[in-house]
Amino acid sequence: MSRGAILLVAFASLLIAAVSMPAQRKKAVHKATLSGTVIGPDDKPVPRAAVTYQSSGGSSPHATHADAHGHFTIHNLRGDNYDVRASANGIFSEWEKNVNVRPGEQKTITLHLIYAKQMPVTGIPVKKKE
Repeated sequence: MSRGAILLVAFASLLIAAVSMPAQRKKAVHKATLSGTVIGPDDKPVPRAAVTYQSSGGSSPHATHADAHGHFTIHNLRGDNYDVRASANGIFSEWEKNVNVRPGEQKTITLHLIYAKQMPVTGIPVKKKE
């Protein structure tokens, strides 16, 4: 092969590599974020509630926790439909089914804990000595 042909092949290879790199970067940018707040039966945010989520097909179950103000954020989700549920102190929310999260989207939901009139008191009650 002549020197000119080798240089032409090398230039073409570099050009193809440079064109394909932005496409790879776009994949990382298109991850979705799902965030929200967990609200208790008393209509107040629930600190450190557990949030369970999975794709609507039932695969890849995961869990995270809300912060001290009842807020949670799930980063790096693929565009898909998700089922999401919260729990705290033995109280659960209904499953929020088929939450559609599209690539690059930031979606917000609110999960309401039900099945109790109030949040249970955590800890063991202490009897007073007389």
